[in-house]
Amino acid sequence: MKKYQVVGIGNAIVDVLTRADDSFLEHMGITKGIMQLVERERAELLYGAMEGRVQAPGGSVANTLAGLGNLGLRTAFIGRVHDDALGRFYAEAMEKDGTAFVNPPVPGGELPTSRSMIFVSPDGERSMNTYLGISAELGPDDVDEAVAAEAEIVFLEGYLFDKDKGKEAFIRLARACRAAGGKAGIAISDPFCVERHREDFLQLIEHEMDYVIGNEAEIRSLYQDNSLEADLERVAAICPLVICTRSGDGVTILKDGVRTDVPVTKIVPVDATGAGDQFAAGFLYGLATGTDMETAGRMGTVAATEVITHMGPRPEASLPDLFREAGLI
Repeated sequence: MKKYQVVGIGNAIVDVLTRADDSFLEHMGITKGIMQLVERERAELLYGAMEGRVQAPGGSVANTLAGLGNLGLRTAFIGRVHDDALGRFYAEAMEKDGTAFVNPPVPGGELPTSRSMIFVSPDGERSMNTYLGISAELGPDDVDEAVAAEAEIVFLEGYLFDKDKGKEAFIRLARACRAAGGKAGIAISDPFCVERHREDFLQLIEHEMDYVIGNEAEIRSLYQDNSLEADLERVAAICPLVICTRSGDGVTILKDGVRTDVPVTKIVPVDATGAGDQFAAGFLYGLATGTDMETAGRMGTVAATEVITHMGPRPEASLPDLFREAGLI
């Protein structure tokens, strides 16, 4: 038995959340419903404008690991934070939630710890304004191959793919894990990042990955065929396991040429933050525990449904209890 069932690598970002109506977003020049990167000065302005803010450790893969911790799996996170108040808060909070934070906060003249100011509208849409700070500097030197070798599954965050050293860190982690008998996969995360690095993304998926997770827009960004079905077939030809979330249309899973479609129940979200992250948590739990693909997909939808019923990107209810109620475990 390996030390970790799932090891994730990604941006270590402190999420700062507050509620805001459309008029506030317009007044502050915030584009509704998307994630946009901001510089340090803009980040400080938005942070100061947030009333009743709630602070929590975030980042896409880190949120997924929190869901896996809720489910009782052994997890670790490879990320980069500064040795400042937010960085220490982040590292301590991850450890408190049961995920090993394997890289200590970095001292010295580095960039500040990353943070994302998230404004949640009455309709549940989230408008994310992210200052990447030190997390964007994560590179291969931050990857301990001994940690990778002790992982049954590693999970990579596509957001980190914008810099060469992020790509190098991914490859180092994936190869060390797979060489020791584990599986490696990636969440595509951002279609715009794919557009900037399409060939590198496809090379990574074909030669280094055992699975890939993406929503409809992310999968379609890989080939730009204007046909989701055609794109699914093409990515399934280079990767043995492809998972595509399709909002209200359910989830499509292609494993070794066998297709599984999992329906979803539509609900109005309180806060859509973390839906994809928690879907990944539920699915990876199924993958790590050896379930069939339909069960793993249903686990993903149950976890995603839970997180959109409240503020914040991490589960508040017991996911094992919800899985039992759904007859999944």
